[in-house]
Formats: sequence, C-alpha cells, structure tokens
Amino acid sequence: MNNMLTGLQNLIVDWHSFIKGAFGWKNIFEVLIIVAILVLIYQKFIKNSQSEKFVKGAFVLVFIWILSEILITIDLQILGVFLRSVVLFVSLSLIVIFQPELRKLLGYLGQVDFIKRLLSNSKTSSAGKSIDVIKEVTEAVKYLSKTHTGALMVFQKDLSNTFKDVGTILNADVSTELILTIFHVNTPLHDGAIVINGEKIISAGVLLPLTEDPKLSWKYGTRHRAAIGMTETSDAACLVVSEETGDVSITMDGSLKKYDDIPTLKADLENILGLKKLNEQDNNKIFNLENLISKNKKTEKKNEK
Repeated sequence: MNNMLTGLQNLIVDWHSFIKGAFGWKNIFEVLIIVAILVLIYQKFIKNSQSEKFVKGAFVLVFIWILSEILITIDLQILGVFLRSVVLFVSLSLIVIFQPELRKLLGYLGQVDFIKRLLSNSKTSSAGKSIDVIKEVTEAVKYLSKTHTGALMVFQKDLSNTFKDVGTILNADVSTELILTIFHVNTPLHDGAIVINGEKIISAGVLLPLTEDPKLSWKYGTRHRAAIGMTETSDAACLVVSEETGDVSITMDGSLKKYDDIPTLKADLENILGLKKLNEQDNNKIFNLENLISKNKKTEKKNEK
C-alpha cells in the first residue's frame, strides 16, 4: 500500500515538473494548432459517418493505455501490463481490419490537390461540383408519383433531434437513382423514411413517431401520419408520396400541403431549404415554418377570445 501511494505521489510530482518545465506560450500555441487540425479533419471526414464510432473507440483505447501506465507506475504491475497488452492487441487488430480504409486514406493524402480539397467548402461533392438536391429529389418524386410508389423524405438541418440512428446509416450523396432504389417495393428500406441533411442522405429505413391528432382525416395513411408527427416535434420538413393515389405533399409544423404540379413543389422546396432568396411576392406564397407558427398563434388567440 505504501509503495502504491509513493508511486502515485512520484507520478504526480513528475507530471507537474514536466508540464511546468516543458509548456510555455510556444508549446501552447503548437497544441492549439494540432487541435485545430484534428477538429478540421473530424468535421470534413468523420462527423456523421460510420467512422465516428471507431474514432470514439480509439479514444477509449488511449484512455485505457494511459490508465495502464498509471497502474504500472503505482506498482500494480500485473493489471497495468494486462491492460497495456489488451490495447496493443486491439490496435494491431484494427490495422488489419481497416487495411482498405487506411489504403484509401493514404491514396487521398497523396493527391496533388489534397490541401485544396481539405479546405474547400464541405457542400461540394467528390467531383468538385455542388449537388443539385432539388433537381435530384424532384426527378425522383416525378417517377414515384407516376408509379404510385410510396415514399417519405425528411429534410433536417439540425440532426440532434431526429430519429436517424433508428434506421440504416448511409451518409451518401443525394441522387435520383439512390432515392428510387431505396423506395423500390422489393427493398428492405422502402417502408421507412430517409433523412436528408444538406447534400447527404444520412440514413434510410427510419421509423418516425406518428401524430396523435384525433382530428386528422381517416384518409391519411401511416406515411402521412408519420410525416405530420415528425414535424410536430422538430423543425424538419417532410415530403410524402402516397402509395394509393400518387399525391405529393409536404408537412411542416404539423400542417400538410398537397401539390398538383412539380414547378410549385420545386419552388417551395427551394424556399424551405433556403436555396432561394425571397422577395415580397414569394413571402405571400411561401410554405415555411415561421409563417405556419404565426398563423397557428393567431388562430389560437382568436379561439381564446
């Protein structure tokens, strides 16, 4: 016990001396640069991707390694060496398991325009061109409506309040072909919703909460009820294609609007997604969250009176 306390005391003294002697303003500046680079890499390549879980696992391994060194220092040799061996074994296993990903990363680093692509706008695709989300979605909607193929799409900027983790993570570029493939009746994901964030389809086969509004008409099926339920509890906008009628609708803030033509749908999607600057005429036609909230509040005030 005395050896443990002495070892822990020596460890604290050594670390204090190291930090005091090694870290000056220059070292702090270097650490900040490293942190900035790591944050940039995380935002560009890791966030909202399948690799995010593996990065968290790597941090756990680092923590276990530090813990093993502390245990060895305070004379708990067997436990410390055991944890260190586990970390070493898992680390070597990860190198073998993720060999294709590492090869891909090294190939990416070897590209001439690596720095330019790293610092470029995150909304550009791998080909360097911005994806026309509205065009890809509306082209898919045309076919889905014509063939009476049911579909449910969730457009959401803030992914903190969503159900994307309930479905299958895709993190793929938005494309007409991918949307049609997902909602094809013979695919496992066609009954759920897809979550679109920016130019990415984050996940598919997502199950959404159904609205509990007792006044909703019986003619609306599960997809419409899920779309309304989702927009009642979040700032999302949902696009629904009816399997029975082929009708196309958008829900926001618990309200539903049906569309009879693609140009009107396209215009409203541009407004909702913030891809079009509004003028006074658009303000009278726009189907957006703020207008719906203000209308609902006015209605509530009238009812109170």
